[in-house]
Amino acid sequence: MKKVGSHNSISRILLFSLALVLNFSIASYAQGAAAEPVAAVAAPGGTADPVKGKALFNSNCAACHKLDAKSTGPALRGVAEKHDKEWLYKWIHNSSEMIKSGDAAAVKLFEENGKANMTAFPQLSTADIDNIIAYTSMVEEKPAAVAALPGAQGSNEGGVSNQIVLLALGLVMAILVVMLFMVNRVLTNIAKANGVEVAKKEPTTPIWVAFARNQFLILVTAIFLLLGSGYFVYGYLMQVGVDQGYQPIQPIHFSHKIHAGDNGIDCKYCHSSARVSKTSGIPSLNVCMNCHKNIADFQGDKDSTYVDYSKDYYTGEIQKLYDAVGWDKTAQKYTGKSKPVKWIRIHNLPDFVYFNHSQHVSVAGLECQTCHGSVETMEIMEQHSPLTMGWCINCHRETNVKVEGNEYYKKIHEELSKKYGVDKLTAAQMGGLECGKCHY
Repeated sequence: MKKVGSHNSISRILLFSLALVLNFSIASYAQGAAAEPVAAVAAPGGTADPVKGKALFNSNCAACHKLDAKSTGPALRGVAEKHDKEWLYKWIHNSSEMIKSGDAAAVKLFEENGKANMTAFPQLSTADIDNIIAYTSMVEEKPAAVAALPGAQGSNEGGVSNQIVLLALGLVMAILVVMLFMVNRVLTNIAKANGVEVAKKEPTTPIWVAFARNQFLILVTAIFLLLGSGYFVYGYLMQVGVDQGYQPIQPIHFSHKIHAGDNGIDCKYCHSSARVSKTSGIPSLNVCMNCHKNIADFQGDKDSTYVDYSKDYYTGEIQKLYDAVGWDKTAQKYTGKSKPVKWIRIHNLPDFVYFNHSQHVSVAGLECQTCHGSVETMEIMEQHSPLTMGWCINCHRETNVKVEGNEYYKKIHEELSKKYGVDKLTAAQMGGLECGKCHY
């Protein structure tokens, strides 16, 4: 019997496949480990607690002071190196008294900052001030690497990108196909070596020829193709104008997760017109400046969830706001040189659709998240709901109107409750499905 040298080839292919899988596993682990954020190390001074100091700084000092830049008051990073600690105790407890006493350092500081009186903090103990000083004395290390910024493509939290995984799977499948051909060739050679005749396939009628001769199959297939095409065309046309998931990149990055989520700012503080008018409105940049006159850089913690954005990135976006309103953060005044911001609209209804925010927010008492989703978790704002007619109608059919304590609905609620024999009324039962309610 003739030997066929094929086992070594197959073994080499199997070993190569195993090595490839191990290689991708190691690469995935290495990239996952490299993606983990590195915590910055701070060096507080003394036995004071800089963590408590940070909380005290944010609640008492942050309105007028920053660590590394001048605001209403001077920057406070390293203030313990500029003044004696006993002097700082007296200054923080009552700065006006020190200025009146003629203290040279106090008078100089007063004049350097536009003769603005500093608020007295007699309620802060010396231990509290020590904690604040420890916080202002911390040395912050720069992060080793900055993760992907918004708009960057191909980032993957799991390590290896999906494209690499698909490529690896395709390569493995190709190797398996090659192995099957090789096995078939080896078996054929073995059969020939042993005098076994390999039967050849008899020619058969091509399937397309048999199909063309059967008119019934042609008719049934044509009907199925027409019905299937109609179904997919209808599905495609029904998605025209539906922008669910639309998530444009704005000219100035605004994080709802930071503002509405972490800082707990009410939606209607910025979108105040939602309570009294048809539209929610785009907040004026003056609303932003109410806070950002004193917040010129990102104040997030190192262990926060903002792993996709760097502190410098957020600070740069705040600078774009300053450029738009013409604010000089060093001189703490407006320059008069402003430029408009071309915001990109996210939620947009057809012109023939009427929707009133105040009717839903003030009268119906709906939360913003009902239509806009969990805005407080969105780093980049997107259209959460489809905003289609069917979606609105289903909401009107399922949502009970809050009539308790609402004189607007008192009379009509009593009459309709008797008519339908229910205690609760949906928006549909109160006329919410009438065409004229939403269409001109």
